[in-house]
Amino acid sequence: MDNRIISKLYTMYGKELYLYLYSLCHNSSMAEDLLQETFLKAMLSLNETHTNMRAWLYLVARNLSFNRLKQEKRISSLELVDNELLIDESADVIGKILLDERTKHLYQALSKLSGQKKEVLTMQYFGGLSQKEIAEVLHLTPENVRVISYRAKRELKLYMEEDDHDLS
Repeated sequence: MDNRIISKLYTMYGKELYLYLYSLCHNSSMAEDLLQETFLKAMLSLNETHTNMRAWLYLVARNLSFNRLKQEKRISSLELVDNELLIDESADVIGKILLDERTKHLYQALSKLSGQKKEVLTMQYFGGLSQKEIAEVLHLTPENVRVISYRAKRELKLYMEEDDHDLS
C-alpha cells in the first residue's frame, strides 16, 4: 500500500484508534505500541480497494490488543503487578488526553462498564463509528449493536448520576 495513504489514514484515525486501544489496555505505552503495529499491518496487508479501511483498522487494533492482553496476562500471572502504579499511570494519561472535565467524567464512568458495552460506546463516542461499522468490527448484527448501545447508555447514565455529574 502507498505510504501516502497510510500517512493519511494515520492522520485521520491515529488519535481515535489510540484512545480505543488505551480504553482496552489502560496502558499508554502498550496502546502506542499496538497503534504502531496496527498501521504496520495496514502497510503490509491492506489493499487500496478495501471498502471500509476505518472499520478494518479497528478490527486489527482490537485483535492485536486482545492478543497482547492475553500474553500480558500469562506474564503477569508469574509476576506481581503494583496496582497503584497502574492507577496512577491511567489517571495521568487520561488527564493529558482528555482535557475537558466533562469528558473525563464520562470516560471514568465508561470504564465502569463491562465488555461489549464499553467497547460499543468507546467506538461510538471516541471513534465516531456507526453502528454498522461497529457491528462489522465486533462480528455482531447492527441490531445487536443498537441494543447493546442502548443498555450501555442507560447504565452509563446511572453511573454518572451516582457520581453527581450532570449529563446535559
